[in-house]
Amino acid sequence: MFFDPFYWLMIGATAALSLGAMGYLKSVYAKASQVPIASGMTGAQAAARILQWAGIHDVEIVEGDSFLGDHYDPLGKKLVLSPDNYSGSSAAHVGVAAHECGHALQHQQHYAPLHIRMGAVYATNFASNAVMIVIMLSLFLGLYHIGLWTAAILFSIMIFFQLVTLPVEFDASTRAKVVLQQLGIVRPGAEADAVNSTLNAAGLTYVAALIGTMLNAAYWIFLLLNRSRD
Repeated sequence: MFFDPFYWLMIGATAALSLGAMGYLKSVYAKASQVPIASGMTGAQAAARILQWAGIHDVEIVEGDSFLGDHYDPLGKKLVLSPDNYSGSSAAHVGVAAHECGHALQHQQHYAPLHIRMGAVYATNFASNAVMIVIMLSLFLGLYHIGLWTAAILFSIMIFFQLVTLPVEFDASTRAKVVLQQLGIVRPGAEADAVNSTLNAAGLTYVAALIGTMLNAAYWIFLLLNRSRD
């Protein structure tokens, strides 16, 4: 396996996709962070304004501790913003904050893909932790047919979760772009363009993750399939 050139090709391709997408996001985010907004709002203030406008009063806005670790916690009803996005007042900062508010709006409006993703979290975590153990055991014990079908099921769960994630993330970004201008937090032109470029770049990281998982699934399933034919 470790001497298989296709293995290293798969590893290299998935790493290149992930690092490339993240590198692009950081570059775009850094540029958009230099674009001030006329409203002068920080990310936290913009998030509070959006939640108030939407009539969402049970979501707490808190400052996180990791770079671009922003997320919405639907169970804890918390909107976590990284330090820069919490206190910064650029197009990038309010754009990311508004994106996380987009998830809170989805939750409030019972957006179906969000609830599907929430329901699939535990199964996906199990699948991602178990899939390589299953593959290694099946190769070591020679249980190729069992390993093949089990790996196929686990990878299918992971891919399904990431497929559902795409509309959730893109919809949240669309909501963010609209509401920021609707509430006058950002102005059309350079400010809105910087928000759009930041959120579009963030969306590409989810596309890259999906492609990477599909490449991994294709390699390992074909490996097990070929072993079972020997």
